[in-house]
Amino acid sequence: MNIGMLLVVIFMVVAGLGSTIAIVVTMFAVLGQKIYRKIKYGASLYD
Repeated sequence: MNIGMLLVVIFMVVAGLGSTIAIVVTMFAVLGQKIYRKIKYGASLYD
């Protein structure tokens, strides 16, 4: 395996991991915001 192909594979792994982490963090942030609004304002969780 040449060095160029290895660098491309490493870049793709890092890009996939970064996007996965961003999606998971954003999901928990949205859920936290919805729960906070539900407790403080009585808002629906589906809005």
